[in-house]
Amino acid sequence: MILGLLFEQPIVFVAWLVAILFSLTIHEFAHALAATMQGDSTAKLMGRLTFNPMAHIDMMGFLSLLLVGFGWGKPVPVNPVYFKNKRWGDTIVAFAGPLANFISIVVFGIILRIIISTTTLGPNNLLISFLFFIIMINVVLGVFNLIPLPPLDGSHILFNILPSQFNELKYKLAKNGPWILLTLIMMDRFLGIGLLGGLFNFFQSLVYRIIFF
Repeated sequence: MILGLLFEQPIVFVAWLVAILFSLTIHEFAHALAATMQGDSTAKLMGRLTFNPMAHIDMMGFLSLLLVGFGWGKPVPVNPVYFKNKRWGDTIVAFAGPLANFISIVVFGIILRIIISTTTLGPNNLLISFLFFIIMINVVLGVFNLIPLPPLDGSHILFNILPSQFNELKYKLAKNGPWILLTLIMMDRFLGIGLLGGLFNFFQSLVYRIIFF
């Protein structure tokens, strides 16, 4: 567990912690920014249009992340009634979070590539490790949130794309999606099924190959 690093490698633990806080913050901030740009000031009025991590951290989700390796941030409140684009406003806001994670991957990947190419810093250097952590965490956050199961961002995108003849499927997913997602997480975490883990590993390996081509 990440928390175990606190006693074994406290400096590495701090690097992980900062990387996690940044990744969660940029994800939730992007949702708030997209909603504000769409005409909904709910998130802004509730103090969510900020880079302050404390505004976006759900303490129970954060502790769960440290203890069992799975957690969540505080959902950004939105009111689609105020969206300028009634058809795609919700999709834009939902996709903004993962998009922010993917942009972070590109930015920090370029920085990491430049540092590796122009310095003699090795893989055990704290700066190199931090950049690697933040890239990998953003991969997981971006990919995970695009899974089309409620309450993840991917479900909003899926529901807005599907035509009305799929309303029954939407209803069933809205009702059972959180339990399906929780089951997948528990199966991965405690039974070693590796479905989600395999998905994350695939994209992390892909990003790794791109950076270190």
